[in-house]
Amino acid sequence: MSTQLTTFTRAGLEFDVVDSGPPDGPVIVALHGFPQTATSLRPLTAVLNARGYRTVAPNQRGYSPGARPSGRMAYRVPELVDDVVALIEDIDRGPVHLVGHDWGAMVAWSLAAARPELVRTLVTVSVPHPGALVRSMVSSDQLLRSYYMALFQLPVLPERVLRARPALLDGLLAKSGMSAEAIARVHSEIVDSGALTSALNWYRALALTTRRAVTRPVTVPVTHVWSTGDTALSRRGAELTGEFVTGDYRLAVLDGSHWLPEERPDELAALITDRIELLQA
Repeated sequence: MSTQLTTFTRAGLEFDVVDSGPPDGPVIVALHGFPQTATSLRPLTAVLNARGYRTVAPNQRGYSPGARPSGRMAYRVPELVDDVVALIEDIDRGPVHLVGHDWGAMVAWSLAAARPELVRTLVTVSVPHPGALVRSMVSSDQLLRSYYMALFQLPVLPERVLRARPALLDGLLAKSGMSAEAIARVHSEIVDSGALTSALNWYRALALTTRRAVTRPVTVPVTHVWSTGDTALSRRGAELTGEFVTGDYRLAVLDGSHWLPEERPDELAALITDRIELLQA
């Protein structure tokens, strides 16, 4: 029987893990986004666990209390990817099914492109392939939607403002469709826990990403999920994503806001299991 994880370590950092479901079930590694932890994935993973899948959801770099190095250099995409590689190696169950939402999707895209031998299937939610995201910025309103990414580049100021004016943060998240319960968790798990600066450092490290990392194609089977009410990501990026996938690719569109793992867990779980079952057919 497989041993379920509570933590894993890499490069002197300790990451918390939510490992649930049948220990010997097919493994799905699930990656959360900003500004959330693995808690945001529980509605989704509960459905997947009930269907016989083991889900392993880490609190990623900057979010786990034991994995908050200082400075933006520590949050470059290759570091984020290598963290998940270490987790997959700790699970020791061969290639896994990989799911990522928001920033977790960006890490998932990058991992699948760089280390395809570790990924059996990929389901990305909200954030398209990074190459498609960049192209959508010059062919849609995506650049305007991404204004906050530029603001987050500023050192110190964004977190000071968000801490000093919690109503501002609440309003922005509510406008995006996040529930009141989820907003409360952002305060307790991110702001109050001291994770806000390290979470923002993911954005500050974006400028350090290489062109090769942005455009590298993904060869594994992929389903990308976009939602009609997503205020952060345009449909254009979702439409362009297929041009960066050489394996079997499907685009799924759900009604809902950006926060699909909590808002549409049943529909999203069905898309994930459909992708896995297509591979097995």
